[in-house]
Amino acid sequence: MAFQNPSNEERKNMLIDAKTIAVVGLSDKPDRTSYMVSKAMQDKGYKIIPVNPAVTEVLGEKAVASLAEIQEPVDIINVFRRSEDIMPVAEDAVKYGKAKVFWLQQGIINEEAAAYCEQHGMKVVMDQCIKVDHAILVR
Repeated sequence: MAFQNPSNEERKNMLIDAKTIAVVGLSDKPDRTSYMVSKAMQDKGYKIIPVNPAVTEVLGEKAVASLAEIQEPVDIINVFRRSEDIMPVAEDAVKYGKAKVFWLQQGIINEEAAAYCEQHGMKVVMDQCIKVDHAILVR
C-alpha cells in the first residue's frame, strides 16, 4: 500500500500538541528555506533545536551535531535534507526514541524511511511544509 500522509485533522493535532521541534539540516543563513520556516515556527511559540554539525547556533538556539546529542524531549523532527539522504536520519530518529512525529519538508519523499519510522511507532508526514500546514490548519 502506498504511503499516505495523516489527515488534516491529525496534522493539526500534531502541531497543536507539539512544543519542541528538532530541525535536521537547519541552516544559519537567513535566505535558506530551513531558516525561514524554522523562524516562522519559532515566532509561533515553538522551541527550535537546530541539528546541523556545520553550525554552532541558529535563531538564538545552540545547535547540536546530531539527534543523539539532544537531551530533552522533542515532539517533531522536521527534516530539510535530500530525499536520498533521509534513511540515516530516520534511523537516528528511531534511536533517539523521544519524538512522536517524523516530518519531511515539501519536496522530500522517502517511502523506506517513512515505513521504518512508522514500524517504530512514529507518525510520518512527507512532502509537506510544516509552516504552511500550521498557517492553514492551526491559524
